[in-house]
Amino acid sequence: MNSVWTMAAAVISFGVTGLLGKWMVPFLHKINFGQTIREVGPRWHQKKNGTPTMGGFMFIIGIFVAAAICLPLFYVLSERSSLDMLMRTKLVSGLLMALGFGAIGFFDDYIKVVKKRNLGLNVKQKLILQFLVAGAYLYSLYLAGASTLTMIPLVGSINFGAWYWILSFLGIVGIVNAVNFTDGIDGLNASVTFFVSIFFLLISGVLGVSGIGILSAAAAGGCLGFLIWNFNPAKVFMGDTGSLFLGGMVCALGFGLNMPIIILPLGIIYICEILSVVLQVTYFKATHGKRLFKMSPIHHHFEMCGWSEVKICAVFSLVTIVLGAVVVWCVMVGV
Repeated sequence: MNSVWTMAAAVISFGVTGLLGKWMVPFLHKINFGQTIREVGPRWHQKKNGTPTMGGFMFIIGIFVAAAICLPLFYVLSERSSLDMLMRTKLVSGLLMALGFGAIGFFDDYIKVVKKRNLGLNVKQKLILQFLVAGAYLYSLYLAGASTLTMIPLVGSINFGAWYWILSFLGIVGIVNAVNFTDGIDGLNASVTFFVSIFFLLISGVLGVSGIGILSAAAAGGCLGFLIWNFNPAKVFMGDTGSLFLGGMVCALGFGLNMPIIILPLGIIYICEILSVVLQVTYFKATHGKRLFKMSPIHHHFEMCGWSEVKICAVFSLVTIVLGAVVVWCVMVGV
C-alpha cells in the first residue's frame, strides 16, 4: 500500500508540473516576467536575458496537488487515520514552511522583474522574513510535543536540549539559502534536489516513515517534471520562488525524519555552494581584492574553467548520489 501511494505522489507531481509548463512558460513570456541577467556573471549568460522566471510555481503546485491527494488517501485507506499530532504537524507545517519560503522568493522575484530592481529584497529583509518562517515552523513542532532528541546515523539518539531549537533555527535558514545559491545554471538545482529527494524517500522507507516518503516522492516528481523545461537550454527558470521553496522542502523532509543532520551530507552540493560564497567574500576582504575562486558560487567557478552546464549538473548530481548512498547505508546499519 505504501509503495502504491508513493509512486502515485511521484507520478502526479511529475505530471502536473510537466503539463503546467505548456501553459505557464508561454504565459510568463506574455506578461514579460523575464529574468534580467546581471553583468557580473559569466558573459555567455547574457544570451539567457529575458528567459521566463518564477517557473518554480510549476513544481510548487505539482507537489501540493500530489501531497493533498496522496497523503489523506494513504492514511485513510491504510487504516492509519489516527495519525499522531506530531507527524501531522511535521507534514502540514513542513509544507507550509516550504510555501512560506517560496512566498519570500516570490516577493524577491516580483521586485526584480516588475519593479526592475535587479537585486530584489535586500539581505536584511530576506533574513528577517526567513527567520520568521523558520521560527513559526519550529514553534509548531514545539507545540506538537517535538523532542529535542535527534537521531544521528551510526551514533544514535542525542539530546541537544535547548540547543536543538537554536541550532535548528539557524540551520534551516542556512540550508534554505544554500539551496538558493545552488540555482544559477540550467537544471542544476532541480537535478541535485531530485536526487536529494530520492534519498530521503529511500531513508523514509528504511525507517518506515510513510508520510515523509510520500512527500519525498512528490518533491522528486516535481523536480523531474520541472527539468523538462529547465534542463539546458532552459525554457524557464525557477527563480527565488522555486529555489527557496525547495530549500524549505529539504528542511521539512530532514526534520520530518527526525534526522536533520543528514541534510548536510545529502545536501553536500548546497553546502559547498554557500561555503564558496562565504570564503570568496572573506578572502576578497582579507586580501583587499584577491579572489579565491574565479567566480562564486562554485558552479560559476567551474564554468569559468571551461565546464559546460550539462557537465556541472552531471558531476554535482554524481557527488550527491555517492554521498546519498553512503547516508542510506549508514541509516540501514544503524537501524
